[in-house]
Amino acid sequence: MYAAGIIFTGMQKKNIGIIGAGPSGLTAAYLLAKAGLQVTIFEADPEYVGGISRTEHYKGYLFDIGGHRFFSKSSEVENFWTEILGNDMLDRPRSSRIYYNKHFFSYPLIAIEALKKLGIIESALCVMSYIRAKIFPVKNPVNFEDWVVNNFGKRLFNIFFKTYTEKVWGVSCKEISADWAAQRIKGLSLSSAIKNALVKSAKNENKDKLIKTLIDTFRYPKYGPGMMWEVCAEKCKQMGVQLLMNQSVSGISLSGEEWSVKTDAGKNFDGFNYILSSAAMGQLVPFISPALPVPALEAAKQLKYRDFITVILILKDKNKFNDNWIYIHDPSVKVGRIQNYKSWSPYMVPDASMACYGLEYFCFEGDGLWTGSNESLIELGKKEIEQIGLAMGTDITDGYVVRQKKAYPVYDHFYTENVETIKKALLQYKGLYLMGRNGMHKYNNQDHSMMTAMLAAKNIIAGEELYDLWKVNQDAEYHESGERGTQEGGRMVPEKLGL
Repeated sequence: MYAAGIIFTGMQKKNIGIIGAGPSGLTAAYLLAKAGLQVTIFEADPEYVGGISRTEHYKGYLFDIGGHRFFSKSSEVENFWTEILGNDMLDRPRSSRIYYNKHFFSYPLIAIEALKKLGIIESALCVMSYIRAKIFPVKNPVNFEDWVVNNFGKRLFNIFFKTYTEKVWGVSCKEISADWAAQRIKGLSLSSAIKNALVKSAKNENKDKLIKTLIDTFRYPKYGPGMMWEVCAEKCKQMGVQLLMNQSVSGISLSGEEWSVKTDAGKNFDGFNYILSSAAMGQLVPFISPALPVPALEAAKQLKYRDFITVILILKDKNKFNDNWIYIHDPSVKVGRIQNYKSWSPYMVPDASMACYGLEYFCFEGDGLWTGSNESLIELGKKEIEQIGLAMGTDITDGYVVRQKKAYPVYDHFYTENVETIKKALLQYKGLYLMGRNGMHKYNNQDHSMMTAMLAAKNIIAGEELYDLWKVNQDAEYHESGERGTQEGGRMVPEKLGL
C-alpha cells in the first residue's frame, strides 16, 4: 500500500522530527517508519497520546475529549484505521438530538416530530421564513448568520443554530466567518435534511454522495478514540520511532538544510532533514529561527483559539438518554453539549449499572469557567444536568474535570488573511510541514488531519513536493487546482510517485 525500504539523502538516512503525537503526528510517524526512515516525536503531554482525540480515564471509566466518529470518505484513511485496530473497531449507530425549549428534537431532523414539537404555527412560520430566504438571499454572505439564514431561513437559524454556535465560539454569529458554516455544514440545507428524513439513503450508497452531518452509522474503537493512537504509538515504537513524552518544544531552527529542535527542558536535538508540526500555528511561528518577517509574526499573534472543559459525571444508569450526544440550545444553561460515553461504546463504562456523561463547556483559557475549581464545575454540571432533565442529582456518585486548551481554531473575519500571510512566509523554510487541525488553523476532523500527514509522508518518501497539503478538502480528498486528480481506490496515485 505504501512505499517501503530505507530512503537515503546522499549516504545518510532521512531523519524526521515530528511535533505532536496526535492523529496527524502519529499517522506520519507510522508511515515514515514503515518506509524505513528515522523518526522522533516530541509530545508535550506527560501521559496521553492522541491530542484532542485521546481517551482519558478515571477509576476505570473512559471518556472521549469532544466525541469522535470514525467515518471518512477517504478509503485510504479508513484502511489505515483498519490496519491499526482491525477487529477492535466497532460499528456503532449514530444517535444525537437537540434540546430546545424543553423539548428534545432528533438530529438529523425527523419532519413529523419537529412539526409536532414546534407546533403548527411555528412550523408554518419557519417554512415561510425559509421561502423568503430563498427568494431574497443575502448576497455573498461573509458571516455565519447570513450563510445559515440563506440555507435554512431566519427562524430556524434562531432556533437550531444561534444559541449553540454562540456558546461554542463566545461571540456573535455575525463575528464568525461564513467559511466555518460552509465547512462544517457542507451540503446540508433544509431541503436536504427533509429529504434525508423522508427517504433514507441505501446502506450501500457511495460515500462520496453522503453528507457527513447526516450519517447513520460510524466506526469507533472499542475503548475510545485514544485506543487507536495508543496502539499506533506502540506500533511506531516497535518500528524504531523515538516517542518523547513530556517534551514541549520551545524552538525549531534551520541551518543550511538541517533542522534542530529545542525543548522547554533545555535539550537540543539536531540533524533533522524535515520537521512536521501539528502544534498550534500561532504558537509555532514565534519559535521558528531564523525569524519570520514581521508581518507573519504579527499575523500569528492575531490567530485565536477556543478552549473547552468537559465535566465528567458518573451516575446510576436510569436510561435517561441513549444518544451519543445532545446539543443544548438553551440559553438558561451554560453547557453546550452532553456526551453519553456508554452509547459510544459499552466498554467505556466498567459497571453495567452505571453511566458516564460528559458535559462540555466552551470557554477561553483564563476566563471564569476555565479558572473555576473542579469542585465548582462538578456542582455546576450536576445542577444543569438535573435542570435539563437527564439525571437526578442524587443519582450522581462521582465527578471529574478535563480542560482542553486550543480545542478549536477560531474562524473570525481575519483568519484567512493571517493564515495566508504565514503560509507565504513559510515557503522559505525548506523541509517544514504544517499539518492537522491546529497546525494548519483549520477546524477539521481527524480524517483530514490524517490525510495531510499521509501526503507529507509521501512527499518525504518520494524526495519531492508532489502534494500541497493545503489542497486537502474537508472530506480528506486531495484537490489539484480545484479539480480531483487521478484516483485509485479513493487515493491520489501520480504515475511518478510509483506507490
